[in-house]
Amino acid sequence: MDTDPARPRSAAAGQAEAADRAGGPDPSALSEPNGSAHVPPPGQEPRPAKPAPGESASPAPASPAVGLLLGGLVFLTLLTVKATFLIYLGAALAVALAELSGAFARRGIAIAVIPVAAGGAAILTCMYWLGAQPALAALALTVVVILAWRMPAGPDGYLRDVTAGVFAVIYLPLLASFVAAMLAPADGPRRVLTFIILTVCSDIGGYFAGITLGRGGRHPMAPVISPKKTWEGFAGSAAACLVAGWLCLTLLLPGHAWQGLLAGAAVVVAATLGDLTESMIKRDLDIKDMGNLLPGHGGLLERLDSLLIVSPVIWLLLYLFVPVR
Repeated sequence: MDTDPARPRSAAAGQAEAADRAGGPDPSALSEPNGSAHVPPPGQEPRPAKPAPGESASPAPASPAVGLLLGGLVFLTLLTVKATFLIYLGAALAVALAELSGAFARRGIAIAVIPVAAGGAAILTCMYWLGAQPALAALALTVVVILAWRMPAGPDGYLRDVTAGVFAVIYLPLLASFVAAMLAPADGPRRVLTFIILTVCSDIGGYFAGITLGRGGRHPMAPVISPKKTWEGFAGSAAACLVAGWLCLTLLLPGHAWQGLLAGAAVVVAATLGDLTESMIKRDLDIKDMGNLLPGHGGLLERLDSLLIVSPVIWLLLYLFVPVR
């Protein structure tokens, strides 16, 4: 405390000294953003500080009901009319595209949403009903439309925006088209279930192993990219995927145990790469979550990141191990 009588004190310092003698709060700690002090009336608690724009006051707890709802829709569509799963997949990709476009827009990057959405629908439809060659043609035409769509806005940022649009097409509908390819055969629902079960087991195994064996980030896997991801969590993901692959390839599909183990090992690597890829995107864009659609889970893209990267890997393995009948 300043006790020099010759030095003039400001009004704020005098208030702080008086509050200190009275045992009350420091008015400077209760200042409003514009600099005006807000002192609560006697008996009233101070107002909590407002979070900064784009920052939530406190993270919402992850709701198991969200996962159960999403998983229930998967089983409902796959086990009834399998083509309805394609609609479900398309709706999920549309939401993910909106989240990705919004995240890019925060850095001044414009994705051509309409061509990407229309081209993505064409890619999925062609892959399911017509096969790989028409789907490849739809992809090429989508890229051409993106190149033309951005031209009226002028040359400033043209390459940046076009690159973002092409990335969105590859990252979302092109990777997801391998799910449509798995769904197309007669045993398609069982192939897609195998794909989803393995990926979900990777997430669940990593989560429980991470919070038990790797609490506090004991052995971080990639601290610069994702500080919470640990080698203990990776080990849990690997164990869960190996068991799930063995069971799925022998019970759901006419495969062998060694094929299931190999598929499980490949899935855990691809799923981890999917998590780290999205973490890199979010760190580059300087955002915490892609969206806030799912309480406690962030955006829908947070639930799709592993699935997108795993889909071509598991499609290839199932194509080699379990010939289409």
